[in-house]
This record gives sequence, C-alpha cells and structure tokens, in this order.
Amino acid sequence: MSVAPCRADQVGSLLRPNYLIEARQKHALGAIDAAALRVIEDRAIAEVVKMQESAGLKAVTDGEFRRAHWLVDFLTGFEGIEATKSDYTVTFKGKNGETATTSSMMVVSDKVVRGKPIMVDDFAALKSVAKQTAKLCIPSPTYMHMRGGRKVVNQKAYPDMAGFWDDITAAYRQEVAGLVDAGCTYLQLDDVSFANLCDENICNQIAQDGENPRKLPELYAQIINRIVGDRPKTLDVTIHTCRGNHASMWMAEGGYEPVADALFNITDVNGFFLEYDTERAGDFSPLRFVPKGKRVVLGLISSKEPALESKDDLKRRIDEAARHMPLDQICISPQCGFASTAQGNRITEDIEKRKLELAVEVATEVWGGV
Repeated sequence: MSVAPCRADQVGSLLRPNYLIEARQKHALGAIDAAALRVIEDRAIAEVVKMQESAGLKAVTDGEFRRAHWLVDFLTGFEGIEATKSDYTVTFKGKNGETATTSSMMVVSDKVVRGKPIMVDDFAALKSVAKQTAKLCIPSPTYMHMRGGRKVVNQKAYPDMAGFWDDITAAYRQEVAGLVDAGCTYLQLDDVSFANLCDENICNQIAQDGENPRKLPELYAQIINRIVGDRPKTLDVTIHTCRGNHASMWMAEGGYEPVADALFNITDVNGFFLEYDTERAGDFSPLRFVPKGKRVVLGLISSKEPALESKDDLKRRIDEAARHMPLDQICISPQCGFASTAQGNRITEDIEKRKLELAVEVATEVWGGV
C-alpha cells in the first residue's frame, strides 16, 4: 500500500495568522517588499508545521500561506494564463441562506509555457522545516476549462484545443519534475471539477458553454494521467475534489455517481479526498467503483463549521462507507481546507487544531495508527 494518503490526513490549506494577513496587506500597499514578506511567511509556515506535527499528522503542508487563492496563484505562474474579471459568476451558499458571488476566473491569452519554477522554492522551504512528510497541494488545470470551455482559451493562440492540452500538461509535467528533484514525495492535485460535475445546475451551465458535461469526467481523468501518469515510484499523488469552499460556504451539491467510474478507475493516482460531511455529497454507494490498491480519504470532519464532531458518529460513518469498499482502503480527514482563500472559514485556529487532532484520534482507534 502506498504511503499516501495517510490514515489521518488533511486537504492542505490552513487559517492564516493575523500577523501574516496584515503583512500581506502591507505588501500589497507597498509598505514592505517581497523579501520582507517572505521572512514573515517563513515564520508563519514554521509555526503552522509545528502545529500540524503536534496534532499527530504524518503529512504536513505550508497551509498555502504564500497564496491568496488555492487556484489563481499557481495557474497564473504559467506564461499565457491570466486572472481576469468576467460575467461568469459563481454563487456560494451558506447554511443560513446567505450567498456570496465571485466573478474572478482565468483565461488563456497566449501559449502556455512554464517559463520558470512556480512552487519549487516554496516546497523546498516547507521541506526544510518539516519533520514529517512534506505535502504540496496544487490545483489541477481542469477547473479553469470547466468554467467556460472553449471560451476561456484564446482562439488565435490555440485554434485546436488539443494544442492547449498538450502545452498545459507539458508545463505541469515540468513543474512536477522540478518538485520531485526538490524531494517531493507527496503531491495533491486539487480538482473540484469532478464534484462540480455532480451538480445538475452547473452541468446545465457547462452545456450552455458548448461542452458536454457527461464527457468531461473522462477527459479530465485523462488530463491528470498525462500530468502524473509517468511519475517516478517515489512520488505519491492524490486528488481532492469538493463542492466549493469559501468563507464557510459552498457552491455545488450532488452525489458522486456521475463521475465515480472515471474518477476512481481512469485516474492513475494513489488516492482520493472526498467531501462527505453533509448530505450535499450524497451517499457512499459510489465507493463501489473504487478498485483495489487505491485509498479514499473520507472528508467527514467539517472545515466550515466550528462544532466538533462526535467520534462515535465518525466511526459509524466509516462503517457505512466500509459496506461499499474495504475498510483497509479508507482514511479520514476534514472535508476541505480551512482556508481555500486567504479570508479563511468561520472557525478559530484552536478549533482547526482540535479537528486535525480528532482525525488522528479516530484513525488511531479505527486502524491502529495514522
């Protein structure tokens, strides 16, 4: 069995401390330079790594502390991809009926090239302070395509979409190779497209954009394979998929049935992080598609709500999932990161740590270790 994912794991992003948020604001205003900001980021990352290790986790991240957004900061590191504002609005919903919208998205304006390393130095810095396995989380390129399809890819740069996929997968492979050279052994691809393709409203929008939402799961699985399918044996890769995570709100709902076969059986990865903390994710029956040798990390612990889950309830849910796949292939984690954007979810750093500790405690009691 692969080292990753771990029995008790995490999706990756963590709440930023106030002093880091203030430093990033000062940098945006020109009050401190990039070098001064990096010193502060280094301090915050060292502290959050110690927090994760003290919680008992065997894989630790930098909390995505050098990013403002889980998706944008990485993808705009490639030449030819730009962040823009558009009319393609995503609506986030909260449990009390509140909503929020964002029209921020990315477009491909020119040929996609990895002109320089994107997060290799960031990973090396994380590895230098981590006693446990250093885990890096990067976005998959598919969500950018899902939001607009052909419309977000410049026609002059790419008359044929095959050329776009060739270039972006090549750019990703170069970055992955750089991460491996820096000592990365655990890479997570955040691919919310799969979970979003379970939502009928989102599928209707995709159809309006000219794409067939029923064909996209297989396409996206093949894209992931082109990025990591020829990885060295030293590198474990997982996929995280969820229904949106911003300020404790979400944007999609629907069970995994429409994407389960492609997600579990086509993608050449070691495991899957699946949101499963609410009824929005449906039941566990799609887990019947999971083949031998791959792990599923059940996201049973909410990163959106402050209430601490009952260990008995979590164990009961694990037992329910084990009716559809072997218990030995199951792991546990929070359902998403705690701060996919710099704003973070509506919980405290203390609750965040207690939830990570809870995952470790349950994993130890169910499987005998993490």
